[in-house]
Amino acid sequence: MNPGYRSRAPSTMDHMRPIEEQTILITGATDGLGRALAAELAAEGATVLVHGRDDQRGKATLQEIGGRASWYRADLSSLDETRALAEAVRTDHPRLDVLVNNAGIGADGPRRESADGHELTFQVNYLSGYLLTRLLLPTLISSAPARIVNVSSLGQQAIDFDDVMLHHGFSGIRAYCQSKLAQVLFTIDLADELAGTGVTANALHPATYMPTKMVSSPISTLEEGVRATHRLVTDPALDDVSGRFFNGLRESRADDQAYDRAARAQLHAISEKLTTA
Repeated sequence: MNPGYRSRAPSTMDHMRPIEEQTILITGATDGLGRALAAELAAEGATVLVHGRDDQRGKATLQEIGGRASWYRADLSSLDETRALAEAVRTDHPRLDVLVNNAGIGADGPRRESADGHELTFQVNYLSGYLLTRLLLPTLISSAPARIVNVSSLGQQAIDFDDVMLHHGFSGIRAYCQSKLAQVLFTIDLADELAGTGVTANALHPATYMPTKMVSSPISTLEEGVRATHRLVTDPALDDVSGRFFNGLRESRADDQAYDRAARAQLHAISEKLTTA
């Protein structure tokens, strides 16, 4: 699925466009962090592409945030719908300044499978974001400078490459933590791959147990998570920062597996195999 792009020489003069000139896609933007981030960026003048899987919630979100926002429906439990989302965005917007992979599901319930036969948490939280990013890379690169922000978590667990889909010993927490670490492995690999293109990739744990539909006992405020994520989207000080993991506003260290080149290569090979139509 290599798009065959050519890198360009980086320049210290490259800076992100003013926010009012940017087009930003946020997945999972009809609730919680995604919705609040979309509202803030729209209020600042950005063109915000709001993604979700429910048309009614999408319409309500557009009415709430106003500005130059548009709606894109896709269920990320389907790789075909993820491909259609990428195609719709590419068709409507020849320029894309920021992709925020925020969509995700929590850790409750029994083991479930996606429409494609993959463990559901792994697909929604990681694999569909991987595919969406891959399909949008040519647009991001042609729009450079541009950014990819992967909303991960401090909840991380090493991936069992002998049983990635957790057919044995499944738990919702394990599935969630594995999927969130997969995002970080992808981020580090992507940063290396995109060096010299003007596109950066970073991941973050926005805040701990924010008041969203996935959390019953909040600890952090939604505003804390929005502030941390907004910083990765807009802060000029991060123009040349890539391949990092942040805990809120601070750079941090992910699980050791994220820095294992062989593990990242294994995940890449699996991801390519699972997403190649």
